[in-house]
Amino acid sequence: MSSRERILGRVRRALADVPREDVPYGDAVARGYLREHGARGVEETVELLAENLADYRAVVHRCGQDELPSLLARLLAERKAATVLVPPGLDEAWLARTDVARVADRAQSEAHELDRVDSVVTACAVAVAETGTIVLDGGPDQGRRRITLVPDHHVCVVRVPEQVVSSVPQALERLDPARPLTWISGPSATSDIELDRVEGVHGPRTLEVILVG
Repeated sequence: MSSRERILGRVRRALADVPREDVPYGDAVARGYLREHGARGVEETVELLAENLADYRAVVHRCGQDELPSLLARLLAERKAATVLVPPGLDEAWLARTDVARVADRAQSEAHELDRVDSVVTACAVAVAETGTIVLDGGPDQGRRRITLVPDHHVCVVRVPEQVVSSVPQALERLDPARPLTWISGPSATSDIELDRVEGVHGPRTLEVILVG
């Protein structure tokens, strides 16, 4: 008899006189968790998102839909970007005001190729106000996970208010767990044992979020 069989035998004997419960496991314990902390209107939720994004050292911009192309052109110019990586489903009108060379999101792209790209522009799947988190799910306007993990500058566009929710539980209801989800709370950062913060170690050093609406 193996150690595994010996242990499982002891577990079975210990449970032999325990009555079987007919209640499903998910209903056996009451989980009355809060879905969100406090009651907020739409504008308050968006303001909280902007506040928490900035707290995580993301750079937050707000504009109307018609102003988006001009704003994106200005941000890429200020960055002196010569190349911008573009997901296949990104709205072409967003980059209509800039002549920065486009780089396609290709399956064959390797890390050293992506590292030479100056900027990447994507949309998002949902944004969580309470945590200041942007979630990407690999949709056509977001591209593969790697394109937002390697280039040093990421510009993410959030449609307000339809893509903004208050809490993580509300975000999970909108997301498909089978998709490649990337949860982004500010630019990539890490701290050593003396709490010296270093940005850009595991992803973009600069995250700019545009709240459109």
